[in-house]
Amino acid sequence: MDSLHTTESAYWKAEAERLAGDNVRLQAENAELRARVSELEGQIGALTEKVTTLAKLVFGTSSEKSKPVEPRRGKDYITGEKRPRGQQPGSPGHGRRDYSALETVEVIHDVPDNERICSGCGAPYAAFGEETSDQIDWQVHIVRHRHRRPTYRRTCKCQTLGMLVAPVPAKPIPKGMFTSGFLGRLVVEKYVLGRPLERIVAALSNDGFEVSKGTLTGALKALSDLLEQLDAAIRERNAKSAHLHIDETSWKVFEAVADKAGNRWWLWTFLGPDTVVFLIDPKCSTRVVAEHLGIDIDAGSLEPGRQLLISSDFYSVYQSLGALEGVDPLWCWAHIRRYFIRASDAHQELRSWTTSWLARIGSLYVAHRALSVCEVQSPEHVRATADFAAALQAMDTVRKAEASIRRFTLGS
Repeated sequence: MDSLHTTESAYWKAEAERLAGDNVRLQAENAELRARVSELEGQIGALTEKVTTLAKLVFGTSSEKSKPVEPRRGKDYITGEKRPRGQQPGSPGHGRRDYSALETVEVIHDVPDNERICSGCGAPYAAFGEETSDQIDWQVHIVRHRHRRPTYRRTCKCQTLGMLVAPVPAKPIPKGMFTSGFLGRLVVEKYVLGRPLERIVAALSNDGFEVSKGTLTGALKALSDLLEQLDAAIRERNAKSAHLHIDETSWKVFEAVADKAGNRWWLWTFLGPDTVVFLIDPKCSTRVVAEHLGIDIDAGSLEPGRQLLISSDFYSVYQSLGALEGVDPLWCWAHIRRYFIRASDAHQELRSWTTSWLARIGSLYVAHRALSVCEVQSPEHVRATADFAAALQAMDTVRKAEASIRRFTLGS
């Protein structure tokens, strides 16, 4: 009996030790799983933030400008009463336009001679001023310029020129058929008004001039060579500007290029005080900007005596340029504003914080607008300058306060 009791006691003791070991193991596994769950929750939060931000970038509106409230047709959107069509009384208008600078062709509409006699007594009517009215006509003339050069032969036996003829008139394109005026109009239609060559050909055909698309294409290519020197001068002046607005966007180019995968190229825009340069390049790198501006990135600074102010977004290319000595970056407030909006989209608890900052940025825009429209040294300009400085100071005060709170939180 004692032996059986001893055996059973040893069994339960061993079972208790096994269960205790399982308990320790399960507690360790539970702690490990809790840590893993916490890690996964953090990853889910980060991914949710990215998805929210990317979804807003892809599917959100491209413009942040507020749209004006449109009244319903025929109704006043405030009172709801029916209103007449067209411009409303009291609303600002452009006034009567002045067309006196247009070429004027006078057409006289006179009363017939036999009707300018009194039907009662036969006395003639006397001139008493006139009434005038204007109409605007739209005329397109396709004109052929035929250059005639009379020739003269020598009538004597002197050893001089046997024949005289005026020189061939100069042409923008050698052996070309178009005048400089035609080519100028073609460039405006194609690149300023953005009309495709097919429509230009159709418009010329409607006006009586049949020409092929290939002929116009050849003329545009020849013009490219003529404008090369002007293009180089514009690029050089732009590159030497003291202040440039720079931006880039993707540009589809369906052309096979060695060591270039895909069709996405880049359109770079350089806006100076009096010039604009557009560059299309396969790469989106600092090299493109540096080559245009004539900057040696490896030198770490601009040439001595040169200062360059760059207005741009936060793209890494502009950050690299901002690190150079002599380059001062001026970050775009519109892009800074979007970072606040994205933070609020991804973290709803930051909505009130974002709203406060958007209000401050809006005040800065209003103050800057008022400053830009005031005459310099006027009382309005002095007040606007003070308002602008106050808006900046308010932003800087809040920025420093929030930065100190963040440092305190991290330090604690």
